Amino acid sequence: MEISGIISAIVIGVIIGVLGRLVVPGRQRIGVLWTILVGIVAALAGAALAHALGVGDTKGVDWIKWLIQIGLAALGVAALDRAKSRR
Repeated sequence: MEISGIISAIVIGVIIGVLGRLVVPGRQRIGVLWTILVGIVAALAGAALAHALGVGDTKGVDWIKWLIQIGLAALGVAALDRAKSRR
C-alpha cells in the first residue's frame, strides 16, 4: 500500500468513524482515537464486504458501500462503548 492509500484510509476512517458515532444514540464513552481506529477498520471491512457483494464499484457515488461502512462503524462504536462501560 502506498502512502497516498494510507492517508486516504485514515481520512475516510475519520469520516466513517464520526458518522458511525453519530448514528449510535446517546453518549459514547470512547475517545477520538478509538473512533478513528473503529472508522478505519469499518472502512476497510465495509469496502471488502461491498466488493464481495458486487456493489463496491458503481457508476457515480457508491452509496451502498458507504452505508455498509457507516453501519459497521456504528456497530464497532456501540460494541466498544459497551465493553468500556462494563469495566
